Amino acid sequence: MKKIGIWLDSKQAYIVQVSDNEDSLKTISSGIEFFNRTSTGGSRVKWGGTQDINHERKYLEKEKKQFKEYFKTIANAVKDVDELALFGPADINEKFKKELSENYKSIADKVTAVEKADSMTENETRALIRDFFRHR
Repeated sequence: MKKIGIWLDSKQAYIVQVSDNEDSLKTISSGIEFFNRTSTGGSRVKWGGTQDINHERKYLEKEKKQFKEYFKTIANAVKDVDELALFGPADINEKFKKELSENYKSIADKVTAVEKADSMTENETRALIRDFFRHR
């Protein structure tokens, strides 16, 4: 039985496959570019708003596509899983679960847990996922 736990955030995903006596870890980088607006980039004289709205819209569309690609890469890495647990900070693990439900139904059916977990090192992630499957 192939048991996999994934800890993911917007920068990277740690995919840990657990077997009886050992585990293996694979890291996937998201490649998502983060938008860091440092100035308003436009005059507020005419209507009181900034002129960055079009730039932000383009950025958000680009970010959405990058997240889709990131989630697709992760889904392809775990496509033959028997049991899957998702961990991560904020709500990215829930977004990934939603993406699985919408586009990767066979994988979504194997998800047994979606839990919050703060940022961790590789070793902490391995321990978390090993303990999770050991106590199920």
